[in-house]
Amino acid sequence: MDKQKFNELWNKYKDVIPYVFWGVMTTLVNIASYWLCNSVFKWAIMPSTIIAQFLSIIFAYLTNRKWVFHSQASTFEEYVHEIASFFAARIGTALLDMAIMFIFAKQMHLNSMIIKILANVVVVVVNYVASKCWIFKSKDDKQQ
Repeated sequence: MDKQKFNELWNKYKDVIPYVFWGVMTTLVNIASYWLCNSVFKWAIMPSTIIAQFLSIIFAYLTNRKWVFHSQASTFEEYVHEIASFFAARIGTALLDMAIMFIFAKQMHLNSMIIKILANVVVVVVNYVASKCWIFKSKDDKQQ
């Protein structure tokens, strides 16, 4: 692949590529945290899910803000709005994750690790849309 083609692809997918990478890392934090709580510490499904979500939300905010969406927040009010929006969206998808775990793992007794992985796929897609369209929308996009 020549340099021009690479640059064209990078510019086209410059938000998606780092999001996928950091999304995978966030998913690994979520799954590893869940496994540690549930399998090692022997905590129940729901407390393990809550702890895993909390840790992955913090990790996701730090990585998404800096390396994915290149936050342009510069005032205290902008930072507060960004953090509040991010956590509100992630709490929403954490509740979605918890609902999926409750229904399919706890109530239907399906394999909780498989359900956890599938739930994360749904959560990653919803989180990307929320981050791209609402939370880290650039100042230029907001003015339009």
